[in-house]
Amino acid sequence: MTKISAFFDKVIAATAPSKPPINLDPENEDNDATTPTSNGYPQWANKIGQFIYMLWDKCLWSPFSRTWALLNRWTNLTFWIFASIPIGVLVGYYQPEFATEIQPLGTAFIRMIKICVVPLIFSTLVVGIAGHGDDISKIGKLAIKTIIYFEIITTLALALGLIMANLIKPGQGVELPPESDNGDANDLAKKSGDISWDGEMFLIIPENFFAAAVEDQMLGIVFCAAMFACAAIKADAKSREVMMTVCESLSQVTFKMVALIMNYAPIGIGASLASTVGANGIGVLANLGKLIGGVYAALVIFFLAVFIPILLIFRIPLGGFLRAMGQPWLIAFSTSSSESALPKAMERMREFGCPNAIVSFVIPTGYSFNLDGGTIYMSLGAIFCAQAGGISLPIATQLSIMGTLMLTSKGIAAVPRGSMIIMAGTISQYNLPMAALTMLMGVDAILDMGRTSINVMGNCLACCVMSRIEGTFRGPVWREEEIERRRRAALDDNEKSAAAAAAVGSILPSTTHDLHHHQHNEKEINEDKIDVIMHETISPASSIKNNQEDHKAP
Repeated sequence: MTKISAFFDKVIAATAPSKPPINLDPENEDNDATTPTSNGYPQWANKIGQFIYMLWDKCLWSPFSRTWALLNRWTNLTFWIFASIPIGVLVGYYQPEFATEIQPLGTAFIRMIKICVVPLIFSTLVVGIAGHGDDISKIGKLAIKTIIYFEIITTLALALGLIMANLIKPGQGVELPPESDNGDANDLAKKSGDISWDGEMFLIIPENFFAAAVEDQMLGIVFCAAMFACAAIKADAKSREVMMTVCESLSQVTFKMVALIMNYAPIGIGASLASTVGANGIGVLANLGKLIGGVYAALVIFFLAVFIPILLIFRIPLGGFLRAMGQPWLIAFSTSSSESALPKAMERMREFGCPNAIVSFVIPTGYSFNLDGGTIYMSLGAIFCAQAGGISLPIATQLSIMGTLMLTSKGIAAVPRGSMIIMAGTISQYNLPMAALTMLMGVDAILDMGRTSINVMGNCLACCVMSRIEGTFRGPVWREEEIERRRRAALDDNEKSAAAAAAVGSILPSTTHDLHHHQHNEKEINEDKIDVIMHETISPASSIKNNQEDHKAP
């Protein structure tokens, strides 16, 4: 046994030359290897255990932990979302049956995000309106400017869709299905008759706030939150302060909840893409490839010809905006759901430089009034139906269709399959073939990804534009909000470090006192430096410098 013990001493010394062998029983240091130690085992058994532990640590656990640390350092959530996209497409193409079965994984992600939408919109809008000043007229002025901007942009989107439809003529040469297969399209046309001006008004003014929340009526939620915020402004200071504290806490907790749900995003996004490709297949591109290519080309042209000039005219940093839009755009594109990207879009715009009051008002309102991608799709799709039926529409009729779509497309975000319903009503009104709409329904899932992502990007751009118009883009109000947000994030990191130190101390009692003492000192130092660091990184001087750089003519 003495030889065995000596052998393991040499092996342990060779594997860890920088650290002397740990003596597990100093009192029995000079005893024979077979003499039991204080833990009841002989020294040779303790050394074998130590050797096995070092073998595990050096050969197995250490390489794995280092690899995992490098992955965490080199990758982030956006990387895993990007990685899930080709994986989902490949799974849907090669295993369509399996892809259809995993669709609930994608639906679960969208549902989890929708849980956060109502409390997030309500709390942020109340804090944004009632938390900064007592002038209610500012809300009305902001609303008027926002609606005017939305109307201008959606008109440009409709015009671009008409121009693209007349240039590429996606409906020529398309074989229409028999009239007997138009049941779904006819049902949508009947539903379009139910949409009236009073119905859309009651979408804005709900009978019950909770009913509007359950039915995802975005305009109703915004209306109730705005009324509640105006009432809070008129209330006494004590009541207002209490409600602001409650709503601010609700906002912070909801954003933390969104951060937790986003860890599931790669799985949900991959499953959504796999089910979309598995259900539609690639063969659908053969007959309607010209239409699909035309819609996506129009979306790209709209981004280059409208969004980019707006960014330059209003002196919004192009690179910073695109980086801020990375995750929201990916989520909207891969899930075909604007609501799933709403929390992340609001968070990114707050970080980018828009104050909370404008973010919480403009983005939710844009979900009903600023559907740029949807309006491009509807105008191009209406002309496609006419071309597929061999009908030549004069320019006056096309302009009339554009006006009809512009008036009826408001508020469709609250209606399931709203774009298809509006298009069905327009097609029926102008006596266009309903069979062409049936073909559009077959590729709606593929087209929905592109138009939804442009919808989200357009709403975020509108938020930045309104911030510039109001003079609050990266201004003093946003600077105070950002300092407070970063301060809270730094304090959260300190609390997590303290919890980790406490956990280590519970495992190693002998070092508990030193760990707590060190952590206490470190926490005091960090808390003292937080405000200094925040004001250095977001100081008025640096903000003015950044604004001057942003204001330079392109």
